[in-house]
Amino acid sequence: MKQQLLRAGVAVVAMLAVAGTAAAEGEWSGNVALSTDYVWRGVSQSNEDMAISGGFDYANGIFYAGTWASNIDFEDGSDSNVELDLYAGVASEFANGVSWDLGVIYYSYPDSDDEDLDFVELQAALGYAFEGGIEVGGAVYWDPDNENIYVEGSAGYAFTDVFAADVSVGSYSFDGGGDYTNWSLGGTYSTPVGIDLDLRYWDTDIDDTGIADERVVLTIAKSL
Repeated sequence: MKQQLLRAGVAVVAMLAVAGTAAAEGEWSGNVALSTDYVWRGVSQSNEDMAISGGFDYANGIFYAGTWASNIDFEDGSDSNVELDLYAGVASEFANGVSWDLGVIYYSYPDSDDEDLDFVELQAALGYAFEGGIEVGGAVYWDPDNENIYVEGSAGYAFTDVFAADVSVGSYSFDGGGDYTNWSLGGTYSTPVGIDLDLRYWDTDIDDTGIADERVVLTIAKSL
């Protein structure tokens, strides 16, 4: 756990150090959300119960960093109730309009007693927005400690300035076996009062656990 924290900490500090004294010129933002279920890559992280989450983000030019937290329930010996993520990276756009994002994410579970659940992922993503409201993207996440890889592709369409729909398909490959595929389909509506409503269908090809069964999740979110 200490080794993972050191690697993630060094990465985040390195990203922010490049911004240097210009940090005051960057932009801060926040978010808070209430969901009927915390689903991550097709699998419930809250034991199919409601979840409250939120975080803060900082952006300065191509550099970004942030933190995000949510309640969780793995129903295991760890007795962990909180997930706290730290992340940082660089993101921009090529001259041809293709966006790119390189980053590091540290997933921590501070109240997991003696069990080490923490891990780090390195992320690389590309995206492109076509004229007319269609967007496509893809990302690869690599966990170097456990040698797990997650690959995801997505496509979305903005019907109006306040309503958009998207679909995603992801494949999780584990070094120790148990690979699976997940997919989602959802829509997001931005209300006039600044609250976003997201209704999303999730499913996986996992057959032996209820927390990976098909489900519909409603999320109410607010930017701060």
